[in-house]
Amino acid sequence: MEPLSLRYPDPAIEVLHPDFLKLRLYSASVERLATGLRWAEGPVWFGDGRFLLLSDIPNDRVLRWDDCSGAVSVFRQPSNHANGHARDAQGRLVSCEHLSRRVTRTEHDGRITVLADRFGGAQGARLNSPNDITLCRRDGALWFTDPDFGLHGHWEGEPGTPERPHGVYRIDAATGRIDCVLDDLAGPNGLAFSPDESVLYVIESRAAPHRLIWAWDHAADGTLSNRRLQVDADGPGALDGMAVDVAGNLWCGFGTSGAPGTDAAALDGVRVYNPTGRPIGHIHLPERCANLCFGGAKGNRLFMAASHSLYALYVNTTGAVR
Repeated sequence: MEPLSLRYPDPAIEVLHPDFLKLRLYSASVERLATGLRWAEGPVWFGDGRFLLLSDIPNDRVLRWDDCSGAVSVFRQPSNHANGHARDAQGRLVSCEHLSRRVTRTEHDGRITVLADRFGGAQGARLNSPNDITLCRRDGALWFTDPDFGLHGHWEGEPGTPERPHGVYRIDAATGRIDCVLDDLAGPNGLAFSPDESVLYVIESRAAPHRLIWAWDHAADGTLSNRRLQVDADGPGALDGMAVDVAGNLWCGFGTSGAPGTDAAALDGVRVYNPTGRPIGHIHLPERCANLCFGGAKGNRLFMAASHSLYALYVNTTGAVR
């Protein structure tokens, strides 16, 4: 554990609105837990084992950070350039794989089961490159995004041709049926449910001129309605993955979109929005944050996968999913 600042309160934790004060712990600081990755993504917490898994996509591996020892080891290599991860209703690891263009589940005995690789049956179109995934707890369905980022070259997959529009999919827990629920977003990326799962949030990471977060009402049968804009990045900030806390605040991986003249140091980190979509806080990191999750023994530790490193921060809330 390496704190980035010895001062309390940590100057890296910026309050943008008084609502953030109740979420900030005065005597907690940003800590670097691991480094040496090429592009860190997809953290998922395993509380029963007290460890965290995260992807290092270009290095084609999934790493394991141990909460007891602080040790980092290789959990899986090759990983098919895995990106996002989650746990299903039985606590099994589910993973989005860019190279194989599929979603898989790791069984308790280590076997790999393919949950989705095509849409429209065995002869249907291949998925593009599944990116991020989340669980709906009330019915066990898995929801994942499928942009084409893994088809752009050998860095996060391999060159390929999209066979489907960018989409958001739902895998039914009882039948395994795959439904495309959205296919009109440019680069759907991070996704998460509100604490009561009545709202689905999806980041449109290639929206122009600014990155956006959309919200839909989520019905008991899995259908979506009442699309509305939840967050407009309102500038060059690049939204990526996100996590939601028990109060409904959105904690979003953030950084520069790469637009000329942008100040990466001011943007890299985590941007926090309240349930109305208002920015209330920013956790500044020395690297762009791609994705994050809540975990730790009490669920009040925010883990942040940021470019070359894994960071953590204790906060005064817990995750809706952990």
